[in-house]
Amino acid sequence: MRNWKNIEFSSEELGHYSRHLSIPEFGLEGQKKLKAARVLAVGTGGLGAPMLQYLAAAGVGTIGLVDFDKVEASNLHRQVLFGASDVGRSKVAVAKERLREINPHIDIHVHELRLSSENALEVIKDYDVVADGTDNFPTRYLINDACVMLDKPNVHGSIFQFEGQISVFNYVNDKGERGPNYRDLFPEPPPPGLVPSCAEAGVLGVLPGIIGCLQASEVIKVITGIGRPLTGELFLFDAQEFSTRKVKVTKNKDNPLTGENPELTELIDYEAFCGLSSPEEENNESAVPEVTVQEYKAWLDADEDVQLIDVREPHEVEIAEIGGELIPLDAIVDHAGEISRDKKVVVHCRSGQRSADAIRQLQQKYDFDNLYNLKGGILAWSQEIDDSIPQY
Repeated sequence: MRNWKNIEFSSEELGHYSRHLSIPEFGLEGQKKLKAARVLAVGTGGLGAPMLQYLAAAGVGTIGLVDFDKVEASNLHRQVLFGASDVGRSKVAVAKERLREINPHIDIHVHELRLSSENALEVIKDYDVVADGTDNFPTRYLINDACVMLDKPNVHGSIFQFEGQISVFNYVNDKGERGPNYRDLFPEPPPPGLVPSCAEAGVLGVLPGIIGCLQASEVIKVITGIGRPLTGELFLFDAQEFSTRKVKVTKNKDNPLTGENPELTELIDYEAFCGLSSPEEENNESAVPEVTVQEYKAWLDADEDVQLIDVREPHEVEIAEIGGELIPLDAIVDHAGEISRDKKVVVHCRSGQRSADAIRQLQQKYDFDNLYNLKGGILAWSQEIDDSIPQY
């Protein structure tokens, strides 16, 4: 962090931050440290939206935004930076506009990209603190490893349905003692498919607001040195039961980054580490056969005999459905006998990811050669064929 002692404020800034300046433990020194700091937020969605609003309002001098997504209607119940008129727009572009309205005295840098092993070190190196608001394991491990290699604190948050968690990783206290990192808590990622995504499992709309605000609080504590950051502990919150607890996080001697025999000295292929296909692999020759929603509709219009299989969960069918036989993904292999082998079979889900997984399982175990993944799933059907079908 650059020398905060030389920081100056305009009269407008002093008015903006007056309630901070009135706190004896915070005062002008704390506000100078905030203005001198550079914070990188990876993800501007559920967690990033509330966190960024409060970091901007608090006066963090430079905020970096990393995201490659566009605003979708299904974001709006929890991603409070965005409104209905923003659907289809770049998240980072909208976020920059909103944050500048909250606080015109700060600098905002946009990184409209997917963070990867190729660019993470370059993107992160110029920031003082990283705030991880991502929703997938490969990126969480990537951020952790890059922060350890660059000696940056990592304020991590995650959410699932009614539950959230937060911790501060790789933090060095005033005694020079370094705290645990994400790999000390989770040495290995869960098996692919074990933990559903937010889109699949859902999330209570207010939950990311709660956890995102706690992340903002921890970022401010890390920057200013006020209070004790949540290092060496994992804070757990359950909105359904309104319960909280802390879990002790200790260093793991087998940690490949910081253990007794460190062996990880550079960033790796995190998709492969987590047992997932990379975006490139998903597009190569091993990808499953696909049919677009327009092609599938043409088959129906031509009265072709096509079987439609829906691999979503029963509660999703209550929200939106386009017909077909319901066989949830986790039961698809056991119900292979219900799937035709002598005609075209179209498999669909919400977005096309689970249905592709279902086809791979059926191909590998039973050598099906007549299965087609509905590209884009029910979302694409709603967007391109029948807008009366709800998007969720």
